[in-house]
Amino acid sequence: MLSPALRAALEAAIAQASGSPFRIVDATPAAGGCINSSWVISDGERRYFAKVNEARFAASFAAEADGLAALAAAEMRVPRPIAQGTAGGQAFIVLEYLRLGRGSSATFNELGRCLARMHEHVGARFGWTRDNFIGATPQSNAMRASWAEFWQLERLAPQLALAARNGYDGRVRSLGEKIVSEIPRILAGHEPKCSVLHGDLWSGNAGFLEDGTPVIFDPAVYCGDAEADLAMTELFGGFPASFYAGYREVRPIEDGYATRRVLYNLYHVLNHLNLFSAGYRDQAEQMMERLLRA
Repeated sequence: MLSPALRAALEAAIAQASGSPFRIVDATPAAGGCINSSWVISDGERRYFAKVNEARFAASFAAEADGLAALAAAEMRVPRPIAQGTAGGQAFIVLEYLRLGRGSSATFNELGRCLARMHEHVGARFGWTRDNFIGATPQSNAMRASWAEFWQLERLAPQLALAARNGYDGRVRSLGEKIVSEIPRILAGHEPKCSVLHGDLWSGNAGFLEDGTPVIFDPAVYCGDAEADLAMTELFGGFPASFYAGYREVRPIEDGYATRRVLYNLYHVLNHLNLFSAGYRDQAEQMMERLLRA
């Protein structure tokens, strides 16, 4: 149930953003996501998608709006951010409502092509103009000239430090220290461009409009190796083969990707270890052992 204060704030924010009055006559809980509560809100004619959480999540919603704007500028279809705010101890973000469905072989092929074209948009350095979040975990995006240095200092080292604070010491720590020191060797000879990345691209963060247009959302944007996005699409079940075929039609994948994929996905597995449970510890340790053998 939306509180009266939150309802009033949503109405005011949408009215200001759209330039016309808005009164919520229907608010329906929406499925999806494990961090925020989500709602489809309507005045009987217009519909919007709203995410709500505690007021401390206002920074996360601001980062989400920034990331969506960046992806749109890189020519990807995303839900357009409408408004953000806080009210009654809660934070919210309002997005364009999009009716999304499951994809076909053809639409996943187009998603692969779209992602490859997005990766042709590049920045000057690795990182981003602001920090953001990977799930509920703060994500540092301090700019670095070296990709290996960025992955060492802004990705793996912070996750390993957080794991230690969460009590995952022992082999996670000892293997992690070795991996961080080995990153320059693992990435030797690999000189990626600073591509605009979604940053958290798995099957739950992509969908398709009724006309088949691919849509991506819930970003953790930064500029980095395009393979980091591609790697995550393979982590939790993967996308259909047509997606990868479409990607390769536009952008070839360099030799050595199979090893780099493990390195890049280690970041997400460590994040899941830190966010959810020790069930990811064995997987993280096995990935690090594999990298050290490579």
